[in-house]
Amino acid sequence: MSLIFGMSSDAGSTQNTSRIIGPILRWFTPDIPDETIQGIQLVVRKTAHFTEYGILALLLWRARRRSIEASEKPWRWSQAGVALAATVLFAITDEWHQSFVPSREGSLRDVLIDSAGATAALVGLWWLGRRFRKW
Repeated sequence: MSLIFGMSSDAGSTQNTSRIIGPILRWFTPDIPDETIQGIQLVVRKTAHFTEYGILALLLWRARRRSIEASEKPWRWSQAGVALAATVLFAITDEWHQSFVPSREGSLRDVLIDSAGATAALVGLWWLGRRFRKW
């Protein structure tokens, strides 16, 4: 959460991340158009949103699960729901925080991407558990 919050500052702005992605792309393809770089940068940034909130949801699920007794089932939808709700709430507050940073903006689209990443991670975990552990 601290890492996500830190990247919600000016350090994670489009202007700063383009200083990394642009030169890497130009190293591989020197004549790459600026529009292509901007498109790739957008995909990288939104994929990062999806991934980091998926990881956060899994970590919150795992932290919540630690207190379960050995006799209980390893998967409970209520625990996944709490992890998902906490992740979505953090996504909302993170975007709200970004609305106060001059080089950033809060976005409902990003909250939806974050929520989708969290949901996908938890459903993926459930699916893996059913497939390999017979939950």
